[in-house]
Amino acid sequence: MSELTRAQIRDLMGEVMKAQGKTLPTDDGADLREIGFRSLDFSELALRVEDEIGDELNFDAPGLRQIAKVGDVLDFIEQLQSA
Repeated sequence: MSELTRAQIRDLMGEVMKAQGKTLPTDDGADLREIGFRSLDFSELALRVEDEIGDELNFDAPGLRQIAKVGDVLDFIEQLQSA
């Protein structure tokens, strides 16, 4: 399994947001609710990451509930790749 870098994950996150007419802020501390990044967006991002790495990401709902900032999404997916 090849892993994506944080920058690559961020690029994919930006593509997900761009497809909805939104812009991913450069600040990793940006609040997901304020920028309009929803759980379905996370699902789409996870699918894109899975396509890129050629493997499935295994995560559970409790882990997702702790995600509130852009940096949390990036950290979470980085951790999933190395799990």
